[in-house]
Order: sequence, then C-alpha cells, then structure tokens
Amino acid sequence: MQYENTRLAGYTDDASIGRGSVDLPLALLTLLLLTIGVIMVLSASFARAYYDLENETGGNAVYYFYRQLIFALGGVGVMFIASKFPLSFYRRFSLPLLLVALGLLLIVPFVGVESGGARRWIDLGFTTFQPSEIAKIAIILFFANLICRLKGKMSTFKYGILPFAGILALVVGLLVLEPHFSASIIIIAIGAVMMFVGGARLYWFVGGAVVVAAVGAVLIAFFPYASTRITTWLNPFENPTGEGWQIIQSLYAVGSGGLMGLGLGQSRQKYLYLPEEHNDFIFSVVCEELGFIGAVLILCLFALLIVRGYWIAMHCRDRYSFLVCTGITTLLAIQVILNVAVCTNLVPCTGISLPFFSYGGTALLIQMAEMGIILSASRDIPGK
Repeated sequence: MQYENTRLAGYTDDASIGRGSVDLPLALLTLLLLTIGVIMVLSASFARAYYDLENETGGNAVYYFYRQLIFALGGVGVMFIASKFPLSFYRRFSLPLLLVALGLLLIVPFVGVESGGARRWIDLGFTTFQPSEIAKIAIILFFANLICRLKGKMSTFKYGILPFAGILALVVGLLVLEPHFSASIIIIAIGAVMMFVGGARLYWFVGGAVVVAAVGAVLIAFFPYASTRITTWLNPFENPTGEGWQIIQSLYAVGSGGLMGLGLGQSRQKYLYLPEEHNDFIFSVVCEELGFIGAVLILCLFALLIVRGYWIAMHCRDRYSFLVCTGITTLLAIQVILNVAVCTNLVPCTGISLPFFSYGGTALLIQMAEMGIILSASRDIPGK
C-alpha cells in the first residue's frame, strides 16, 4: 500500500526504501558507446588538429583526443556521482536549475562566443559550453516536477498546456536570438513528449503542431540563416563549393565506406574536406571507416541503450522518476536520430551533436550526468 500511494502521488521518500545497485546493462552500454566515441574522436580529429598550427591545437595531432579523453574520464565519475543522489534531490533543485539556464541563455547574445554566424557558447577560459545543454535537462527535471504537482489537472488547457507552453516559448525565444534552431526543435519535442506522457490531451498537440509550423515558416521567411539551410538541404549540389560543401562531403564519406568500410583511421574525407569531422559530422567518418555494418552495429548499441532507458522508466517506483527517465531517454533518442539524419541529408543541416561521440567536453559531462540520473532511478526499482 505504501508503494502504491507513493507512486500515485509522484513523491519519493528515499529514506523509507533502501536503495539498490545501478542498472548494469545501462551502465555498460553507456561506457561502451563512450569508449567507441573517444576512439572515433582520435581517428576523426588528428588531421585537423595537426594542420591547425596557428590554432589552439598548435599542430598537436592528438589535441582533441586528449581533451575528449580527460572529459570522458571525468564524465564517468560524474555519472556515478550523479547516480548516488536520489531523484528527490534533482526534483528539489529543478526550478533553480531552470532559472540558471534562462539566465545563461539571456546573456549569451551579449557575451557569447561567435562562430558560424551564431552566438551559442560561453567561454570559461579552459573550455566553452552551450547553455542550451543545461536548458534541455532543466526542462526535463522541471516539467516532471510540475506534472507531478498538477496531477489530474493535466487534461485541462489552463493547467496542462498554458504553463508548459509559456516556459517553452520563453526558452525557444531566447534560443532564436542566438540563433540556435536545432536546440529549439529538440526542446519543443522534449516538452511535447513529457506533456503527452504527463496526461495532456492529444488534440491540443494538433493545434500546437500548427502553431509550431507557422512559427517555423516565419523564421524561414525572415531569418536568412534558416532559409539557406532549407535551400541547401533540398539541393546541396546547387552550390557545391559554398553552402552545399559540408553535406556533399558528408555524403561522399558515407557512400565511400561501402559495406565494410575503409578501415579504422583510413577516412579520406577527414583530411580537411569534411568540416566538423570530429564534431557534428563524426558519424560520417564512422560510416566511411567502419562501413555500413559498423555504423549499424553502433546504432544498435544506441537502440539498446534507448530501450533500456525506457525499460527503467516503465519500472520506476514513482511518477517523477518515470517522467525524468522518459524525458532523458527521449532526449538521447532525438539527438541520435537527428544527427544521423543530418549526416545523410534526410533533414536540413543543423548543429546537433551525436551523444558520446561528438567532440565537446561540457556537453559530454552533461550527457554522462543525465545517464547518472537514470542510473539513480534504477537504484530504486523494487525487485530489480
């Protein structure tokens, strides 16, 4: 009876129930993908790092690898530390974290580092980070908290739609100022999934989809940055030495890998042909070096991790844990799907990284912390 009441209320009294061990399959899958990702950063980045003599790398071919390795090792520690804190801890700090994320997003257009015509990064001196990464997990934690508080009111427009739509509009509005449309799409998708799982009526999402489509049309019409991406996506070969260069080189890399690949370290496109080869387009290098079979095996590992994340969510002992695990797993799934779709030109080119693979220290730490939160929830699954 105590377990059922706790589950229905969405409240976790962690002191009343002993905590078990972390979910081993999820932990092992995460560590395996992280290991493969660090190896692929070494393979994809050494040519760029060696060539950039006057850049931060100073011609050190393993510069990006060393940094990613350090953050990966730190990320493992972050994951297991995050798994020690009960979900009630994250619930308690969900609102402060959201406020911090909003504050950082607010100052990015003024103090952020500009790259590629956008200001998305804040320079910390030793590294840079995107506040949008904090905003993603903040949205998940706060929405889960708010859904648990509203309980049966989620089916109404006043409580189940308005407060969530207002928060999403505020966050997306700040992201558009950078501009960062890919993060906007991801956050809207995460918010919509959590609202639906939380009990919001399906017909409200039809109206929401119309509104999002209309806003997207306006952005495409008035933001050259967005309209150019659409035009390039539809016909990258129209401007093969300009806007279409990146996606064309990505397609060359994917196609030249064939069934078995050219071999680890044997990519040709990474020799300064493919931009962002160790970051957003690292999956293209994976396809070129490991081939169709290697790429599919890696995607299968991601699929297993995502399925395990949802399994943990379905077996959580309270509603808040269920919502948080669902949100984080959905975030992982969206980023994997969109990154692969961008590399294969199934969707317009956007700045979406591949979790555990793309170069980026702070983003990797946050991703590992998110896995740690799911592992924390797995500790409380009865009879696991």
